[in-house]
Amino acid sequence: MGLDLKPLVTAQPLKLAELSGRVVAIDAFNAIYQFLATIRGPTGEPLMNGRGEITSHLSGLFYRNVNLLIENIKPVYVFDGKMHALKQQEVERRHQVKQQAMQQYNQALEEGRMEDAVKYGKRTSVLTDTMVEESKKLLVALGIPHIQAPADGEATAAHLTKTGLAYAAASQDYDSILFGAKRLVRNLAVSGRRKVPNRNAYVDVEPEIIEHDNVLKEAGLTHDQLVDVGILIGTDFNPGGFQGIGPKTALKLIKESGRIENIEKIKEQLQAIPYQEIRDIFLRPQVPSVDRVDFGPVDREKVLDYLCVQKSFSTDRVAGTLDRLHKAQYNRSQSLEKWFG
Repeated sequence: MGLDLKPLVTAQPLKLAELSGRVVAIDAFNAIYQFLATIRGPTGEPLMNGRGEITSHLSGLFYRNVNLLIENIKPVYVFDGKMHALKQQEVERRHQVKQQAMQQYNQALEEGRMEDAVKYGKRTSVLTDTMVEESKKLLVALGIPHIQAPADGEATAAHLTKTGLAYAAASQDYDSILFGAKRLVRNLAVSGRRKVPNRNAYVDVEPEIIEHDNVLKEAGLTHDQLVDVGILIGTDFNPGGFQGIGPKTALKLIKESGRIENIEKIKEQLQAIPYQEIRDIFLRPQVPSVDRVDFGPVDREKVLDYLCVQKSFSTDRVAGTLDRLHKAQYNRSQSLEKWFG
């Protein structure tokens, strides 16, 4: 579901070049799900090799990260750890949505409704443990570090921005803001165009950045109060939030009352929601101790072996993409040498 903070935040357009030389902590599960949903065949099926192995996630990770590296952006991927018990309800809801989408997908295929098949196919994405391990293996070959979070990956990504190890967190969801990320970058891992649901039209999708301090300033809230706003709206730990309360009403209520406990109209609902436990998830999250983030060189042979030999990617395409990256990195090193030489 994700946290619906969009009406309360102002995002600024961002050119990838503005992130040059900066470390960006990417919510790995969020990014990989995006690849699984968008990189699909003409009838909505995931990208697969000749052995029937899904490769959408590897394709997305490889080509997207090469583009980031060409721009001199330094991605570090943060993987989710143990799921909090309060998130189980939301996970079960998502599972039901995927099951329903699979039924609709199969029916659309049988009836020859290809556009509907593609639409429903995108909603059936499942990230398996095997895909996670495959993703980590490719990242290592690309010299891109990854961090295993003890709990929510977004919490650890936000933590990296607070300790100065990363400039920004990157995710499509707004939860990073509640975890205190100094900056949130959205649309870093999606294509430049997105289809409008139920319409034969597309819109341009550009990267955008949200500054945490600006969110608090514009809303006139403290960070603790922003977390309370999020709980009222509904998070993954209390999906649906409080009945009849949307983002703008939630903001108004917290500005008037200061904190959730002081809102008279929700006293009855409040008894059924562990709001203090949810607060602690965001305000005192479980994060690993990370002192440094080390980037390595691209291991060309390892990438070619893994993607082309083991996963049946086109050798020409992968090699050509690696050549493009090597040329960009070489040109950059030559420019620096001339500048400082």
